[in-house]
Amino acid sequence: MGKVKMVICIGSSCFARGNAENVKVTEEFLEKHGLADEVDIELSGGLCTGNCPDGPVVTVNDKVYKHVEKGVMLDILKSCFPDK
Repeated sequence: MGKVKMVICIGSSCFARGNAENVKVTEEFLEKHGLADEVDIELSGGLCTGNCPDGPVVTVNDKVYKHVEKGVMLDILKSCFPDK
């Protein structure tokens, strides 16, 4: 499986709107499914996408997802790893 590049914005706006929870959900998902070594996750507030009003924002392989709540984050993870 190729590496997935996932950026979970931890800038103040996205972090406050839910990406703090999305970081936790992602870490738990990867651990539960044994994927920690198969995924390249970059958590960064410095790479703001400029979509702060649409946060929380998550980018996967250059595709930007907006308004990402816990359920949406799980859906994104399941779509990235359909066999898990």
